[in-house]
Amino acid sequence: MTSLTKILTNTSAVTALAISGFAALPAMADGEQVFFMLPNSTTIRFERRDSPLFVAAMAERMPGARVTVQNGEGDPVRQQRLVEDALAQGANLIVFASSDANLAAGALRAAEEAGVPMLLYEHDAIGGRAEAHVLFDAHAVGLAQGQRAAEIIDAMPEGTIRIARVKGNQGEFGTTQYELGQNEYLQPLIDSGRVEVVCEDFTPNWDPVQAQSFAEDCLTRTSGNVDMFLGMNDGTTGGSVAALISQGYSPGEIVVTGGQDATIEALQFIVQGWQDNTVFKDLRVMAEAAADMAVAILSGEALPQAWINGEVDNEHMMVPAAFLPVNNVVIDNISDVVDAGIYTWQEVCQGAEESPLCQGNL
Repeated sequence: MTSLTKILTNTSAVTALAISGFAALPAMADGEQVFFMLPNSTTIRFERRDSPLFVAAMAERMPGARVTVQNGEGDPVRQQRLVEDALAQGANLIVFASSDANLAAGALRAAEEAGVPMLLYEHDAIGGRAEAHVLFDAHAVGLAQGQRAAEIIDAMPEGTIRIARVKGNQGEFGTTQYELGQNEYLQPLIDSGRVEVVCEDFTPNWDPVQAQSFAEDCLTRTSGNVDMFLGMNDGTTGGSVAALISQGYSPGEIVVTGGQDATIEALQFIVQGWQDNTVFKDLRVMAEAAADMAVAILSGEALPQAWINGEVDNEHMMVPAAFLPVNNVVIDNISDVVDAGIYTWQEVCQGAEESPLCQGNL
């Protein structure tokens, strides 16, 4: 994999037409129709940040294009119906974040049969044609999470450290890569006996409620004898935090790490001491990359090679991919997210205004 040679960060303000149902819309004669298919509402970044940023980036590059945002709500059958409906409405491009990578082949096939290109966004989609895939470097995310967990474990007292692993949606490219990356640091500790995995399971649809249920069950089954919850995104770590709060624990009493997405809730948990880290993925960069790809595809041009730096095997083809960089954020460098203009100190410090960090920045 080569390094990225260009990172674009311009954004503009514009609103998208967001639809949750299936009503047909009249085609626009003066522009291309782009449908942005979100995977679910449980991973809150997609509706909160990805869709408005992508719409703004498209408006800057192709003002006459119409972007319609729809959400599969974690249901691949529903998402396929949305794809088929978009095709019936005359879609020229579908930007597709799959609700379930393993059940996306029907949607991919429908688009290919209609001659409409698919641009994969973050989540993989197995078993069909796609023009390109824009995603954050999932293996790098896992490495960052595993390295941080290992650093924390190294600082703990001698003896066996008991951890619970709260994994992502089973079978997804991202989940697999996060686990592989984490394991590069954890497996030697497991093999040496320094770490014992006392609970582990996947989290269907990345649902924080499911993650909380798993964490509560783990605490019950182990009588609270857990030193660390290791998640894969801010939803799964947030579920662990919710479980600890519901069972009367104090911040930091059991370590929660393995965050990803830099949601405002996760940043607040870090400041408050509930959560150790989050992997910051600058969604402005992702919007720029996806919009550049989309414009190239719609214009019949070659994919912008400034972005393409790898490929993803989706069991049908090797999909050209833009792997985007990530940054692990802990309390010591949480200012990186504020400096990037994502949130203000007032937002990050909500509920922890008296902490030394917030006293020095508010």
